[in-house]
Amino acid sequence: MKNEDLFEKGLAKRKATLGAEYVERNLAAADDFTRPFQEAMTAWCWGFGWGDETLPPKTRSMLNLAMLGAMGRMHEWEIHCRGAINNGVTKEEIRAIIHAVGIYAGVPMSLECFRAARKVLAEQTAT
Repeated sequence: MKNEDLFEKGLAKRKATLGAEYVERNLAAADDFTRPFQEAMTAWCWGFGWGDETLPPKTRSMLNLAMLGAMGRMHEWEIHCRGAINNGVTKEEIRAIIHAVGIYAGVPMSLECFRAARKVLAEQTAT
């Protein structure tokens, strides 16, 4: 698969999970310094990684929440929590993922995940 094909596939996957408006805003904000990274990340992470149909998007979202939570990457965790909801992950499943983060990465990390999840879930009910 060519880089252009991976980019286009990745762009579609990225928009489906994170929302077209969010993705387009990120790409529009890219400049000469950050654009190459945005393009490579879209092709590699979203085209190659998320483009592999072996795992359904919901499962991939659940894995992302667990890994990002364990690493303490809360900005990305919050973004992917919204994406997980878009991919069909339920509030109860998010709670179970956070419990696993607490067991394997520690209680402070799970508390951070709960804070972010509450924010995202509140946004979801407000709209």
